[in-house]
Amino acid sequence: MSASAPVRAAAPPGVPRAPRAPRLTRRATATAAAFAALLLAVLLSLAVGARSIPPGEVVDALLHGGHSDAAEVIRTLRVPRTLIGLMVGAALALAGTVLQGITRNPIADPGILGISQGASVAVVMAIAFAGVHTLTGYVWFAFAGAAVASVAVYAIASRGRGGATPVKLALGGAAINALLVSVTMGILTTKASALDEFRFWQVGSIAGRDADVVQQVWPFLLVGAVLVLAVARGLDALALGEDVAKGLGQNVAAVRITGGVGATVLTGVGVAAAGPIAFIGLAVPHIARAVVGNDHRWVLPMAALIGPVMLLVSDVVGRIVFPPSEVPAGVMTALIGVPFLVALVRRKAVPA
Repeated sequence: MSASAPVRAAAPPGVPRAPRAPRLTRRATATAAAFAALLLAVLLSLAVGARSIPPGEVVDALLHGGHSDAAEVIRTLRVPRTLIGLMVGAALALAGTVLQGITRNPIADPGILGISQGASVAVVMAIAFAGVHTLTGYVWFAFAGAAVASVAVYAIASRGRGGATPVKLALGGAAINALLVSVTMGILTTKASALDEFRFWQVGSIAGRDADVVQQVWPFLLVGAVLVLAVARGLDALALGEDVAKGLGQNVAAVRITGGVGATVLTGVGVAAAGPIAFIGLAVPHIARAVVGNDHRWVLPMAALIGPVMLLVSDVVGRIVFPPSEVPAGVMTALIGVPFLVALVRRKAVPA
């Protein structure tokens, strides 16, 4: 054997070596299929609505402009709505994936740290006391409320022995969430004029959003995505337990802080732009793991593809199920997503 030949460790007796090439091929194929599904969802979002537009006209309006009524509808209404759907779906799916990883809790979602409710309190206060009545105004209040709630939960959980353990984070999040729900209800009962406006935002929807909202939130989406992708290897190690992760050279505290900050930013972006849309952050990570396995270097990108697909399809179905009225996307995500999660549970694809 030459000196330059690589030395490979033998597999333990009785344990077959996993075939890497077929697994990589399956993951690449699944990723390509998810990307194709995303393109189809985008096309449906641009073409389907109170006025259906043929796909050919959609493509022509995007590529060549035009001044027809259909082109105006696509550019001014449906393109911003679709972009918000892409951003919010990816943000909530990534946030849910990293939160399940850092807390090692398979039912964790962006609400577990009180982030969504923190944004809700901030929006209620903006409507009731600051006179904010526009979506572009809600964005900054919602984002600030999400950040404050996340910091409060981490400060509570980090006190005492052991630091911010998964159990303490979950309990601290539940406590802060209950407190914030009470504050929200208290403000709404004393400021009834804010109830109708807040109710529209609270149900979760990507309708009525314009290009200004897109411009406000995309930098935060980029920052949050970079943070959560940076801890992909750390999440894989953490899944084996804290002691094993430390033995593998991972800084567990740094992984949790970086992932937590990234999840907070992403949840703040999603909730600020579209309201507290439920279920995407819970279901999409499990669907992604069922497709590509438990390696977060594949799970996170897959979740970023599946999340927008679920949100855009939910929004499209909501437009056509009771015409001419629309069912908000926040309602449809649960109706569409529940069967997928139930199927995974029946197949025991969701970890115990």
